[in-house]
Amino acid sequence: MSLTIRIINNITTNPNLFVQRTTKRPCSTSTKFHSKPIYHTNPLLPSVYKFRKMSSSSSISFSIQIKSSLIDPDGGSLVDLIVAESERANKTLEAESMPEVRLTRIDLEWVHVISEGWASPLKGFMREDEYLQSLHFNSIRMKDGSVVNMSLPIVLAIDDEAKERIGNFKDVGLVGPDGDLIAILRRIEIYKHNKEERIARTWGTIAPGLPYVEEALNPAGNWLIGGDLEVLKPIKYNDGLDHYRLSPQQLRDEFDRRRADAVFAFQLRNPVHNGHALLMNDTRRRLLEMGFKNPVLLLHPLGGFTKADDVPLDVRMEQHSKVLEDGVLDPQTTIVAIFPSPMHYAGPTEVQWHAKARINAGANFYIVGRDPAGMGHPTEKRDLYDPDHGKKVLSMAPGLEKLNILPFRVAAYDTVAKKMAFFDPSRAKDFLFISGTKMRTYARTGENPPDGFMCPGGWKVLVKYYESLQSEEVTKQLAVPSA
Repeated sequence: MSLTIRIINNITTNPNLFVQRTTKRPCSTSTKFHSKPIYHTNPLLPSVYKFRKMSSSSSISFSIQIKSSLIDPDGGSLVDLIVAESERANKTLEAESMPEVRLTRIDLEWVHVISEGWASPLKGFMREDEYLQSLHFNSIRMKDGSVVNMSLPIVLAIDDEAKERIGNFKDVGLVGPDGDLIAILRRIEIYKHNKEERIARTWGTIAPGLPYVEEALNPAGNWLIGGDLEVLKPIKYNDGLDHYRLSPQQLRDEFDRRRADAVFAFQLRNPVHNGHALLMNDTRRRLLEMGFKNPVLLLHPLGGFTKADDVPLDVRMEQHSKVLEDGVLDPQTTIVAIFPSPMHYAGPTEVQWHAKARINAGANFYIVGRDPAGMGHPTEKRDLYDPDHGKKVLSMAPGLEKLNILPFRVAAYDTVAKKMAFFDPSRAKDFLFISGTKMRTYARTGENPPDGFMCPGGWKVLVKYYESLQSEEVTKQLAVPSA
């Protein structure tokens, strides 16, 4: 007889109560875990967890499957818009007879996001009613009256020429940057793209220099086209990292295979230093103290568009693998995967999207820190957003009530203990805050950060990357002919 046990999360969703209940004792130091290199190998390591045998007094043998998917996807079921292989030839032939809309690289990333269900229950690029709800309310109301969070408009822009070419057609074919057919957009609706309103409401400013605006919005057309997507085949980038791009369903399956009874997600777009690791390991410790038996970490770096001075994805993934290889995080309780979304740098508005997408992947806890998804003001020397607003907004956002938000304490380098530790205001002078800018300066100049800031293997990856940048710059300068 097979018995399936569904573990129900009985922890309060009030993040303040959660913090009060779990931060009374001092934080333990990070534990070293030992593993084998995993970079550019299958990130889904073999499960090491075994079923416990029933006591000899039991007359019935049970096969126990612990389900980790404690949180249902938005809309009740995951959206999967990939056309079945048996139908692809006919769908492709049909698409070839339709007007074409050419996608940018960022558009293609959004097709990827929608097709795998990260934006469930969204089934395509937004039509006008969905767009307006997203833009003005950060959420969409379903037909049954329920509300799902949708803080970022997921839309496709076209120009006047494309609009005229489409004419009265109801369906269009979507063509990738390389000219290959990617998808069909059905039952289309074309409506006005008011860029200024979209920028102002999404970013809270129309100051020049916003990275996503400069890259994706300013060059975009003055019309938006919405409709239902049929994606002809899974999106692949052939960059050596596709095996890390696990869909929400693949992640849910892996959580179940590892028999996780809690899943906590941590997103970042930067290299992992020991302060990050402290936060992740301490979160697992807190969950264990609360009674969970096997919390699993989803280390989920953003893999879509990022601004020019961010560390590239391939370098970050190699650095992340070294963190596991050096034993800073335990590979048996950690899944490293790529989140395919582009980055907006839209602060409290965008962090809702990041949290909502992880609900669809099965995570029921989300770690949030200082100024999530934020950046410096593009024209002034200050933060664009209040550093505390991201975590406050997540605790109140419509549609995110079922997700446990875990605000974390600030970590910094303790010059006395000579390691990353949680900041203690009573001895503030003993702590050194190493910003991303400072870290990049260390790497560029070949200067090592303080011992205990980052694992040696991960630091070597960054130094090698910045050395390559300097070599490229020297090569460019030598190639410029003298006057």
